[in-house]
Amino acid sequence: MPGENLSRDEARERAALLSVDGYDVSLDLRSAVGDQAGDGPRTFRSVTTIRFRCNEPGASSFADLIAPSVTALSLNGRDLDPGEVFDGSRIALEDLAADNELIVDAQCAYSRTGEGMHRFVDPEDGEVYLYTQYEPADSRRVYANFEQPDLKAPYRFEVRAPEGWTVWSNGAGDLADGVWRFAETKPISTYITCVVAGPYHYVTDSYSRTFADGTTLEIPLGALCRKGLAPYFDSDDVFLVTKQGLDFFHEHFDYPYPFGKYDQAFVPEYNLGAMENPGIVTFREEFIFRGKVTQASYEGRANVILHEMAHMWFGDLVTMVWWDDLWLKESFADFMGTFANVGATRFKDAWITFANRRKAWAYRADQLPSTHPITADIRDLQDAKLNFDGITYAKGASVLKQLVAYVGQDAFLEGARRYFKRHAYGNTGLGDLLSVLAETSGRDMDTWARSWLQTAGVNSLTPQVVLDVEGGRIAELTVLQDAAAIAPADHPELRPHRVVVGLYRTEDRRLVRYERAEVDVDGPRTVVVELAGADAPELVLVNDEDLTYAKTRFDAVSLATLRDRLGALTDPMARALCWSALWNMTRDALLLAPDFIDLVAQYGRRETDIGVLQMLHAWANSALVNYSPPWWREIGAEILAHIAERDLRNAEPGSEQQLAWARFFASVASAPDELALLRGLLDGTEKVDGLVVDQELRWAFLEPLTAHGVADEAVVAAELARDDTASGKRHQVRTLAARPSAAVKAQAWVQVVESEALSNAQVEATIAGFVQPSQRELLAPYAEKYFATIERVWQERSIQIAMNIVSGLFPSLQDSQATLDAADAWLAAHEDAAPALRRLVLEGRDDLARALRGQACDAGAVNHG
Repeated sequence: MPGENLSRDEARERAALLSVDGYDVSLDLRSAVGDQAGDGPRTFRSVTTIRFRCNEPGASSFADLIAPSVTALSLNGRDLDPGEVFDGSRIALEDLAADNELIVDAQCAYSRTGEGMHRFVDPEDGEVYLYTQYEPADSRRVYANFEQPDLKAPYRFEVRAPEGWTVWSNGAGDLADGVWRFAETKPISTYITCVVAGPYHYVTDSYSRTFADGTTLEIPLGALCRKGLAPYFDSDDVFLVTKQGLDFFHEHFDYPYPFGKYDQAFVPEYNLGAMENPGIVTFREEFIFRGKVTQASYEGRANVILHEMAHMWFGDLVTMVWWDDLWLKESFADFMGTFANVGATRFKDAWITFANRRKAWAYRADQLPSTHPITADIRDLQDAKLNFDGITYAKGASVLKQLVAYVGQDAFLEGARRYFKRHAYGNTGLGDLLSVLAETSGRDMDTWARSWLQTAGVNSLTPQVVLDVEGGRIAELTVLQDAAAIAPADHPELRPHRVVVGLYRTEDRRLVRYERAEVDVDGPRTVVVELAGADAPELVLVNDEDLTYAKTRFDAVSLATLRDRLGALTDPMARALCWSALWNMTRDALLLAPDFIDLVAQYGRRETDIGVLQMLHAWANSALVNYSPPWWREIGAEILAHIAERDLRNAEPGSEQQLAWARFFASVASAPDELALLRGLLDGTEKVDGLVVDQELRWAFLEPLTAHGVADEAVVAAELARDDTASGKRHQVRTLAARPSAAVKAQAWVQVVESEALSNAQVEATIAGFVQPSQRELLAPYAEKYFATIERVWQERSIQIAMNIVSGLFPSLQDSQATLDAADAWLAAHEDAAPALRRLVLEGRDDLARALRGQACDAGAVNHG
């Protein structure tokens, strides 16, 4: 749609011209229920009054609105013709006065894509639930505004809703005369305004804190979810983590929570993990666990709760000027989520999860051709949408962890405190943060920022050990730093790293650290003088304790030690770092995928950290599907299924390790006896002592049975009858799409690519079921269809759905040179395609090329590590 993709230059020009004094937004959501008249989109009335100033009277500008129609428009008391000034996404504003009032009466559309005002009908009871999701620029789908983060303003919302509903927004609300009216907000950006409405289940609590000056802060707490999920809602644990987080951030930030109440809404069909709307944080409802999950899931939920809470300061109170500095909120929230998890909650090992899981996301993103500096070049809103990625989140958080080691924790936190007080309710850029950190640390922040924030790519750190002539002691230990060999060729930057180098040896059959040196690594070669004369190590870990962001490599002795005794490594963080390094070597074709799978087979069952174990399962699966040579896949599947069944049966009955092995077994089972065990566990003819096959586990077992043709549509229908809920429906959609039938695949393709009938969650579920590694031949015809279709999909569908389709249906399972050539041919023929679309295809192409390199690597590559 013309004008829908706002550019950075347009935003700068508008911000220089306008200042916004306030919004009054009135929404009538009563149309959400009942039958719909006509064939068009279901709509609701939205009336917006914007008060704003123009510092060049007589100038022109525009307001943003994406809506099917506008009923009436007035600017400074004069009526405007919607047909002349509204083009579907922008309202032209001519001859502005110094002080202006714009009133827009529009019919806005409910969404089924998770963008704007999302409408969900619960299949279990027919109830309708609404919520909004805007980032980066979808509030214009709900009310007229100036959709950019640096035009902050206070908001007053009022909402008419169906009788019996409750409505929530950023401020506290009251119902009177059939209208919900909400307290005016502090000045905030458009993308973090929010409305949630429906017959939600709502639980309340409260938080209180008395500060050193004697003042007391009272924060009403609330948590809500669909009524169908109420029996599973452990709101007590949500409130516990919330209170622990508020205590932690108040103590460290020295700035009281500024937004009044604190509601947390767990909503259906959510595209993100969560969103930091002040006063009403929204989460995907999958954080309410319908079945047994491991502690890793509870830790992950706590991390997200704390991540969003950190945004109340980093992002909501102080907001980036434009999306180039998205990291100013996301990197900080990602770091602070783990920092607070360790410092305030029961999850004291959260840094291990960060090292193993979050950084794996960052390392992958930083080696794609689309890698970018943490401070990115965001030309427009489509760029912004794609930059919610592993660089902005996990690499940024990793770099902040390195920064804390560089400047010291006290200086870092004092910088944050000054930053909040200096820029409260304002907008900032990179220089604003660097200046306060330079003040508090005395360090040269510009040099640090150039290396870490303004360049792309990941370094590798490799130990080089020279022993004395007797071979019993270290003569010299050197850390070699490299970039060009493992990063895109145009990102050769070497960076300063603060690292701990740990030396390990065997003592009482355990692999333990006996020497440690904390040093600054800079340039291609750094000698660690502190370790000269130390006993010869069996293992050198060059980023022990995970202070820096870099890929760890091993010398030949260390790699041999890990092959022989990885399970004897007693420190869980060191063990997680070694696993992460071995996985990176596998992805870089320096370690054979069968060798990585063999390591998991040998040592996975000894892993005590449940989050690391579950990550190993995911990596082993990926090693089999993506990086193993085709001739070996059947062998690898037998190995993984064998160890999964063995460790499922040998795990402590009822333990989370048992549950993790059960889910892993389901993901790799393919042989008739393996599928027979899954079927027996479903129908009760097979038992594993202590394993409770709850409803979520039943669906996990049923999908492989369906994918391998053992269970048919009737079995899936019977399972849905057991679980006739919204969650069950999503599982059913995915499981049906997994069936090994050409007709099924054709139908799924049409439903996703050619039709807009499916909601965002149903599109996601259908794609997940469609793409089955065991069905490569069945999916082969869709490679050509993919490249013929994606440009049209990008033009016709919402960006969220288009992203899901372009990424999810990339023909990665057709892992051949022919598919790689097809991707290259598409890119060559579509140089003028939308940059965001090209980026997604480039990323898929790069993953495929990496997989082919891994499949082709020979045994000699192992020695290159």
